[in-house]
Amino acid sequence: MQDSYRPVRPARGYMLALLAATCWASGGLTAKWLFTTASDATAHWPVPPLGIAIEPTVLSGARAVSAFVILVLWLLVTRRGAFKIAAPDVPFLAAFGVIGLAGVHFTYFMTISLTNVATAILLEYLAPILVLIVGVMFLGHRFTWALPVGVALSVLGCAFVVGALGGDGLVVSSAGLAWGLASAVLFAFYSLMGSVAASRFTPYTMLVYGLGFASIFWMLWLGPSAILSVFSDVKTAGAVLFMAVVSTVVPFSAFLLALRDIPPTNATVASTIEPMLAAVGAFALFRESLSLTQLMGGVLVIAAIIVVQLPGRETVSPLPPPD
Repeated sequence: MQDSYRPVRPARGYMLALLAATCWASGGLTAKWLFTTASDATAHWPVPPLGIAIEPTVLSGARAVSAFVILVLWLLVTRRGAFKIAAPDVPFLAAFGVIGLAGVHFTYFMTISLTNVATAILLEYLAPILVLIVGVMFLGHRFTWALPVGVALSVLGCAFVVGALGGDGLVVSSAGLAWGLASAVLFAFYSLMGSVAASRFTPYTMLVYGLGFASIFWMLWLGPSAILSVFSDVKTAGAVLFMAVVSTVVPFSAFLLALRDIPPTNATVASTIEPMLAAVGAFALFRESLSLTQLMGGVLVIAAIIVVQLPGRETVSPLPPPD
C-alpha cells in the first residue's frame, strides 16, 4: 500500500477526528447522567440524574442494534447506494463489525470490570503506538520523526489525564492488563481497517455493515431477550436511542470520514483528546475536580496533535471516491 495519505484536506480530517472524540466524550458524560442514581449524585448536579439500571454490556449491545436501525433508516432515505457491496466484501465487513466495533466495546468493558475506568482508558489509548508500528512496517505508511514523538506525547498526556502517573489511578491485574491490551489492539484494528478500505467503501457503507455484524454478535452473545428488554421501558429506550446517535452513529461516521483525509496514526492520536474533554465536561457539568496534572495532560495531547501534523505538508490529490 502506498502512502496515499496527506491529501489536500488535512484540516477537515482533524476536525472530524476531534468531532468523533468530542462525541465519544459527551456520550460518556451522558451515560454518567443517565445511569447514576439520585443517591449517588451530588448537590452540584444541574439536573437530577435518571438512575436507569442497565448492565454496561447490555447497553453496548442495545446501542449497537439501535444505531444500526437508525443508520439503515437514514440511508434508505438519503444514500441507498451505501448498501451496495459485492459478495467477496462480506468477510472484510464482518470482521470490521465484530472485531473492530463490537470487539472494542466488549474488551473495554471487560477491562473496566477487572480494573477501573482510568486503567481501561489508558490501555485502550495505547492504540496509536500499534497503528504507527503496523502502518509503517506492513502498510507502507511514511515514517517521520514527528510520528513517534506525537504518539508518545498523546499516550503520556492521556496517562496524566486519567491519573495514571502519581496517586492511585491505576488498578492492574494480569487479566485486566490482557483485556486492556486487547482493547488497544482492536481499536488499532478498527482504525487500520478503516484506512485500508477508505478507497473501496464509503464510510457509511462500512459503518452500516459494521454495525449490522456487530449487532449480530451482541444478539448471539447476550441473547435477543436481553437486548430487547431495554426497549420495554420508555425512559430507558429513549436514553439508549439518544446514545446510539450521540456516541455511535455520529462519532464512528466522523472517524471513518477522517481516515479519508489523514493517516490512521494521526487520527488515533487526535482521538486521545477524548479523556481530557470528558474531564472538562465532568468539571463543568458535575463539578468534579479538575487537577493541574489533568490540564497538563490535555496540553500534552494538544501538543501531540500539532506535532503529528508537522511532516508532509505538501499537497497531493485526495483519495478518489469509492465506486
